[in-house]
Amino acid sequence: MTTNLQPLENLIKSGGLKREPPDQQEFDGLVSSARRQLRDADVEGLSDEGRFSFLYGAAHALGVAALRWHGYRSGKRYLVFQSLQHTANFEASQWRVLNACHRQRNLAEYEGHFEV
Repeated sequence: MTTNLQPLENLIKSGGLKREPPDQQEFDGLVSSARRQLRDADVEGLSDEGRFSFLYGAAHALGVAALRWHGYRSGKRYLVFQSLQHTANFEASQWRVLNACHRQRNLAEYEGHFEV
């Protein structure tokens, strides 16, 4: 997998990301967390909001894991998904779906508005 990390270096200059050495234990923990959340999302009888929350959490954990794998950390949740183009070779159409989920999560979390 070939990655272009220069845009992430630019985000360091603007303060969106910071460099931090990769940590295998942290990476493994994030992947384990994502797996648990994916299993939890499959629980029968779970509400759409609950399922969405688990799936969003899993996607975010894997996005953070990808950033950490490359030696970066973000304090801004939306940058985790936008960085997937560079950390995991996502197409723009792929990370934009997750970015839309992030906006939906914020509406649910901060404004109480949830719509599948």
